[in-house]
Amino acid sequence: MTSPAEVAASDVRDAHAVRRWDREADVVVVGLGCAGASAAIEAAEAGAETLVLERAGGGGGTSALAGGLIYLGGGTPVQEACGYHDTPDAMARFLTAACGPETDAAKIRAYCEESVAHFHWFEAHGVPFKRSFYPEPSMEPPTDDCLVFSGGEDAHPFDRLTPPVPRAHKPRHPNAAGGFLMQRLVAAAERSGAAVLADARVDTLVVERDGRVAGVVVRHDGREQAVRARRAVVLAAGGFIQNDDMLRRHSPLLRKCSIRLGVEGDDGRAIRMAMGAGADVARMHAGEVAVPITPPRRLIRGILVTPAGQRFINEDAYYGRVGQEGLFRHGGRMFLIVDTAIYERNLAGFEPSFVEETIADLERAAGFPDGSLQRTVELYNRHAATGVDPLFHKHARFLQPLRDAPFAAIDCGTDKVVWATFTLGGLRTDVESAVLRPDGQVIPGLFAAGRTTSGIAAEGYVSGISIGDGTFFGRRAGRNAARGAS
Repeated sequence: MTSPAEVAASDVRDAHAVRRWDREADVVVVGLGCAGASAAIEAAEAGAETLVLERAGGGGGTSALAGGLIYLGGGTPVQEACGYHDTPDAMARFLTAACGPETDAAKIRAYCEESVAHFHWFEAHGVPFKRSFYPEPSMEPPTDDCLVFSGGEDAHPFDRLTPPVPRAHKPRHPNAAGGFLMQRLVAAAERSGAAVLADARVDTLVVERDGRVAGVVVRHDGREQAVRARRAVVLAAGGFIQNDDMLRRHSPLLRKCSIRLGVEGDDGRAIRMAMGAGADVARMHAGEVAVPITPPRRLIRGILVTPAGQRFINEDAYYGRVGQEGLFRHGGRMFLIVDTAIYERNLAGFEPSFVEETIADLERAAGFPDGSLQRTVELYNRHAATGVDPLFHKHARFLQPLRDAPFAAIDCGTDKVVWATFTLGGLRTDVESAVLRPDGQVIPGLFAAGRTTSGIAAEGYVSGISIGDGTFFGRRAGRNAARGAS
């Protein structure tokens, strides 16, 4: 665990104090996850001598642990083959709503307009996609199928904003495909000519007196080394979910979640290094919170309630949206109420905590306030019988009165079931991936991408946007770093 002092900005190294550069490259990329690999590929293919510094023994990072979904749309070949019509405008409207509030309009517009081209970039670099759709939403398909709904596009309020279209694309690989994806991207980086130095922990940025980033200080082979970046440095070293002190300062509720989705290197080091060079940060309180209530999707015919016995969301919402609402607005306490006709053990193994023959008995056993759950279920049942949900607008196909005894309450609190989380906040960057100061000016010679930055997912989230955003803006970072554009 990091010390409290490490929560703040890291000190930089004055370039004039560097007596000798141990290594040099045109572009130095910090991190070899999806964003770093994409940056390295673009920089090397643009003709820049590129060096990747990876803290672990090899590439992959947190991306290799992911399900491998990539949020792509606007009319990709897979969407067209599966009979779904999509446009960049529709995709942008959805992402603006789902990833907000206060999304970066320029980033979303660029991402959506170039999404089809980004799909072709993946295929050109060895990532295959099957032209097929998988009907169970939110998670990666257990098959090698590709296209899936991953952000509640077919649920309120988004189904009224744009026609529901699936956009998450999983590479052609059964089950989780993050490792497979990273094998292909790391191989593409190696083919591009980028050099990789593993077991190299970057600790500090080297900065000229005029503020330009000139390189990094890295710990490798048991000693400190100075690495010069003749054109620019790209930071792509993950978020800060593994840093307890940063979480306490910026987003303490994330510490309640049972699973932190991140490798050891997700300790915020790159964020703190850039802050030392004057970088601004954004939305450090934000985090993705996934509670895998489904699959199977039939479970959303039940109702989610707070400890006060009140519904708080449409149960057919994307489970990341459910998790964020449950954690940030209700402290990580909620129950799923089902009856015999609805209950089925889900993929994460959630089991009933209380089982009773009547809703009144269930209310007493689970400790809800007197009458609260009974009133909630009565109101829900009355409207569900007519196919409407006037409070939260759950889709009619999932409205089923709770009538078949026995009834069960599944305690879905953070201390009872899986809550998986990672940070969304980070460095503030522009649409070209240049790192910004608080006054909006770019820091010369410094770019960043991936979870090191605050990206398209401002506060909301959809599955697949981390890899989509990281690779897309990683490519921009590498391309602009190769030109020395900042």
